[in-house]
Amino acid sequence: MRLLNTLKVALRALRRNALRSVLTALGIIIGVAAVIAMVAIGNGAKAQVEASIASLGQNIITVFPGNFTSGGVRGGWGTASTLTVDDALAIRGQVAGITAVSPEMRDRAQILANGLNWNTQVLGEDINYPEIRVWPFAAGSNFSEADVRSAAKVCIIGKTVADQLYPDKDPVGQTLRIRNIPFKVLGLLASKGFNYFGQDQDDVVIIPYTSHLKRIARRPYLGSIMVQAEVAEQMPRVQQDITDLLQQRRNGKDPDFTVRNQLELAQAATATTQTMTILLGAIAGVSLVVGGIGIMNIMLVSVTERTREIGIRLAVGAHGRDVLLQFLAEAIVLSLMGGLLGVLLGIGSSRLISNLNHWPVLVSTTAILGAVGFSGAIGVFFGFYPARKAAQLDPIEALRYE
Repeated sequence: MRLLNTLKVALRALRRNALRSVLTALGIIIGVAAVIAMVAIGNGAKAQVEASIASLGQNIITVFPGNFTSGGVRGGWGTASTLTVDDALAIRGQVAGITAVSPEMRDRAQILANGLNWNTQVLGEDINYPEIRVWPFAAGSNFSEADVRSAAKVCIIGKTVADQLYPDKDPVGQTLRIRNIPFKVLGLLASKGFNYFGQDQDDVVIIPYTSHLKRIARRPYLGSIMVQAEVAEQMPRVQQDITDLLQQRRNGKDPDFTVRNQLELAQAATATTQTMTILLGAIAGVSLVVGGIGIMNIMLVSVTERTREIGIRLAVGAHGRDVLLQFLAEAIVLSLMGGLLGVLLGIGSSRLISNLNHWPVLVSTTAILGAVGFSGAIGVFFGFYPARKAAQLDPIEALRYE
């Protein structure tokens, strides 16, 4: 009951100077809204990056050529390849905890079809590549194991290639030419859009890796090897097993390959967005501190204006802690009201930013609770000094104050 009366008195005092109270709370309102909006933008960017990386497939481990020393000359990732089909088959047969392996070849080529031409990426892959990439078909179907064994002249294509070469017809069953070699289109992949690196994933033609090795690249070495682990928790162990196996196949020589997993890529990619989110939140948080300083300033003014009122309360038997609690309650109420209004403004501004700029935003419950809690803490911190000053006033001097 005593606390309820104190809150009533605090609300009545704030209502007497409504405009001043609103202007004082404005710093908190803007601060909380800025924190919520900035964190929402940062979280949205992080979620977009994670979704883009997830579109590359799940639990992916990739073996790249390079990372070796030869005759004092050191090479890095992407240098001359020594990865072979036998390496890929050895990984498939000897490493436990994997669901699929796809030897990979990559080249760019000018392709022709339907009286049109288009420069695109030509991938050589195994039949399980769409499964690894979690890439469904919009039409048609994948090439078969028999197509891989026979290095058949068949392919599947992405939506961008279909739009460029077959703008007015179904591409499935049509023929396109890669370096003057005819390939029959068996399937059309569903659209995936751009990935985290800004590459159009739909701008691709995929053929059996054997066809790429024998007909397109005409070289014995692979561009990379893609491996899919059964579960994410096993990826570090599978990665190490692949490294050990390939090292063993090279008879202990300096490694001429690099093994990377998708978790490392995701961590590196999201680290930037996490840093940006923290930075934006910290900058917005400064306005909360400025709002707290505004509350302290107004509460000091209020103590000065109400010196006689404080003196009367103390003279009729009120204790110093009662006066302290009253002024502290006013500061906290002012701060929390600003925090709650700031939450509404922050959510609204996040939605507005998303609609106007088409940015992904993700409003965080943690950010909302944290901002409101911090605004309440600011009310306590910056309101305590004025409240303590009011509680320590001498009643006689306060009654004589004009």
